[in-house]
Amino acid sequence: MENATIVITNTRTMMGNRYVVEKDTKSLAGERDLPLPALVLGALKAFRALQAEERLALGEAYTVSGYVLVHEAGDAFTIKQLRRRAYRLMELLGLRRVRLYDARSSCFTFLANNGVPDHILARWAGHTNVKTTKRWYVKPDVEDLRGAATTWDGLHRGVAEGQE
Repeated sequence: MENATIVITNTRTMMGNRYVVEKDTKSLAGERDLPLPALVLGALKAFRALQAEERLALGEAYTVSGYVLVHEAGDAFTIKQLRRRAYRLMELLGLRRVRLYDARSSCFTFLANNGVPDHILARWAGHTNVKTTKRWYVKPDVEDLRGAATTWDGLHRGVAEGQE
């Protein structure tokens, strides 16, 4: 947190919704350091302070897992537990319930729509190929296309002005 970054070194997946499998990232590009947005950094610092209190209270019973999101005893959450908490938070905030993996696509679409270059999107996603990021994670919807409709309106105005 000192450098306002998070380090991605492995992957955690659920097998049969019962147990967690940890393994290396799919490629070297998957191992990466990512800068944290200020809002996320602030939340993680507050969470880290809470973890320090929990660690102090539990003493040697506290597990130092090296993960950011952990239970009160220091053990990493499973994906299923994180998903349940995320869904509960979406409900509390009155947000539409979306799968976390779909939220990943929404984030990359937002970044792409706001001018983040393709090679930066791919690096952030942990992909070696920009095409993978663009094909599977950048999914513009109808609202994202409104800017193009406005551009078409400009063409029509130019034609209409030429006819006067």
